[in-house]
This record gives sequence, C-alpha cells and structure tokens, in this order.
Amino acid sequence: MSERPTILFVADAVTLAHVARPCALAGRLDRERFSVVLACDPRYQRFLSALDFPTLPLPSIASERFLQAAANGKPLYDTSTLRSYVRDDLALLEALRPTAVVGDHRLSLSVSARVAGVPYLSVINAYWSPYTLRRLLPVPELPISRWFGTALAQAMFRLAWPFASAWHTAPLNRVRRDYGLPALGRDWFRAYTDADRTLYADASELVPTSGLPATHSYLGPVPWSPAVPLPSWWDELPDDRPLIYATMGSSGDPAVLELILGALADLPITVVATTAARVLRAAPPANARLVDYAPGEQLAARADLMICNGGSLTVYQCLSAGKPLIGIAAHMDQQLSMCYVEQAGVGQLLRSDQLSAATLRQAVTRMLADQPMQQRARTLSNALADYDPAARLSRILDEVCRHAQP
Repeated sequence: MSERPTILFVADAVTLAHVARPCALAGRLDRERFSVVLACDPRYQRFLSALDFPTLPLPSIASERFLQAAANGKPLYDTSTLRSYVRDDLALLEALRPTAVVGDHRLSLSVSARVAGVPYLSVINAYWSPYTLRRLLPVPELPISRWFGTALAQAMFRLAWPFASAWHTAPLNRVRRDYGLPALGRDWFRAYTDADRTLYADASELVPTSGLPATHSYLGPVPWSPAVPLPSWWDELPDDRPLIYATMGSSGDPAVLELILGALADLPITVVATTAARVLRAAPPANARLVDYAPGEQLAARADLMICNGGSLTVYQCLSAGKPLIGIAAHMDQQLSMCYVEQAGVGQLLRSDQLSAATLRQAVTRMLADQPMQQRARTLSNALADYDPAARLSRILDEVCRHAQP
C-alpha cells in the first residue's frame, strides 16, 4: 500500500477493561504499517494521556448506569442509547474515514460500521461466543436467587433464558431496522458477537470453542497494566509469609474490598490491595497495604494468590503469572469468566451475593495449600505465553485492509 491504513479503535468506556484492551492492542501495532487512533469517553483520561497515538472523545453512558443494568439483568443499552451511539459513531467514521474499525463493547458498531461501509472487527470474550463447547448460563444476582436459592434459581433462569435473550437483543435489532439492516435474531450470544471479524481476547486452552467460522478467531489474552510506579513501600513487604493481591477493579464495590480485608486481617499473610481511588470507610488492618493503582502484572507475579472480581482482564493478569485466583463475581460476565477458571481447576468462583468472611477465609486457606492447583496454574501460564495478540491482530488487519482497498 502506498499509505498506511488508518485503524480506528473504539472503546465503550463503561469499565476500564473495555478501554484497556484497545489501548494495549493499538499501542503494540507496528506504526510503520498502521496509523492508529483511539476514540473513547475521556473519563479514563489519566490512562489515555500517556499514549503515543491520537485519541478522540466519544461519549459513553455512565459506568454506574451500565453496571446497574448488568446487576439487574436488564438490557445493557436501551434503544434510545444505541440510536445516540450510532449517530456519534457515524459522525466519527465520516470525519476520520478509517480503513477498518476495531471495537471493544461498542455494540452500536454493528449498525454504524455497516452503514458507513467500514470493515468492523469486534474484540470480545470467547465465553460470549455462540460456538462455545458448552453454553454456560450462570444465574445473575437477581432476587430469585435470594428467594429460592441458587440451585432452583439457576434452573428457573435456564428456562427463562430464551425470553430474556429476546428482550436483550430487541434494542439492537430495532436500531438495525432503522437503517435497513436485517435483524440478528433473538440469540443474545449471536447478536453480541456480530461483526465482520469477531476476535476473542481469550485463550482456547481456558475457553474452548468448536466449529468456528473463518470470521471468528482467537487473539489470546490482552495484557495491560496502568503506567504507574510501584508503591514506595513495595520493597519493604515481608517475604516470609504468603502475599495476597486483592483488586476489585474500577467497577468493584468498596464494601466487598472492605470485607476481604476484614476477613483476612488475622491470617499470617500480607495483603496488597488496589482501591481504584475509592475511599474505604475503615483503616486497613495491620497486615494490609493499600494503593489507588499499581502495575498489576508485577503484583500478580509476586503474589501467591489473587482475589479479584472475576473480570477477564484481571483473571488473565493472574493466570499469566501462573497463580491461582478467587473471583468474587457480581454479574453474568464475571460469573461466565470464573466458570471457565473453575473448570480448568485454577481458581474458585464466589458469588458476591453469597459472600461471607468465613467462606473467603476458608477458600484462601485451602488454595494456599493446594499444590496441584498451583501447578495447573503454572502449566496454563506456559500456554498463555505462546499468544501474541498484537501480531495476530496485525495479520488479520493486513487481510481486512487488502480487501478494503478499492
């Protein structure tokens, strides 16, 4: 090509994870081959300012609104929101005229990229794929799980899923019809992964699929840590006791982190916890050190065990370091992620609506002594090291851009 193709990365900044992956992928592409631009809401500007490529503002709904919808099992985006998103997308695509657009959780690109005639690549987790070997449907934290117990609520949720799935797909199908595009059906897993190329930010060793079409492929886990220094007290941490790395991410409930710290306060361990700049009500116990943000990859590498919210970004941060983890999951995405971790025998899922200090203490004590689990985590880390998501994305973009040339 005489000129570098422009690749537009679009992140829906409803959580930091959906911004982190595009930042990491765009930052690792060869600039002699591609010109890259990132568009997202500036709410995470502290992480965008250090990027060495252009960024453009693109509105997203408030994180609190998104997380509340996820917690209540409601559609993540209503029709009005998606219509607004499509208008913003189209204005951006018209102004920039990229060769291809790579979206992370920007469902409106299912409409806007097609209307603009721009090839659309979606980065998503493989556990949302319609081609997973076994479709998992963990019941979200809905009132039915408290009223009837998890086992009965799980059975009821499976029976209700076809209706829930149709409800969740309706807004996107309405907006597609607005622009003369065919509906995507009532299967949320198919609608959620709609793109010209669907790219899984997962490892097949953890989340296997079967019968993938040529348009679906694995990138592998996308590593990202905030560009911040280690805490000043890092070298003062004791090395004669286990270290637990606890983080509930940017979307986590501070009350859960407070429960973690209290539950582990009198164990012979050291806890290092990141708060995402959230204020805790009580001072940390003597065996805990707190910091707003830290380079998570380095924390995971030193830790013996990680406690997180079960989101895939922190899950892979831990597993890439060869460490087992406990995932305290609050909604279906986190629960799906942790279901596969449990199936691989490298961690344990704890539902946040059933969390207690005693349960957490028991899990931590057992897993610190579980040498077979620790060995499985080390073995999996070797498989994860073979993935190079930026190189895989580059090869796919080369193919897409060749076909996109007039």
